[in-house]
Amino acid sequence: MQVTAFSIPARPGWRWRICDYGGATLEESRDHFLTIAAAVAQGAERLAHMNAVDRGNAGRGNSITGRRRGW
Repeated sequence: MQVTAFSIPARPGWRWRICDYGGATLEESRDHFLTIAAAVAQGAERLAHMNAVDRGNAGRGNSITGRRRGW
């Protein structure tokens, strides 16, 4: 899973978002932060306290080695 920071042009400040590697959003902050670093730090702290398992790529092999090539 990863923590990213995002900003909405109509609202000042940064928020964090926790996503799995499949791209699904697991949680998003309601608070706004003055810097990207502050938002990511708070999101990383939240992620550390979550008991979540990343199933975004469950059952998928590596795109090169996970399948046989027919050539």
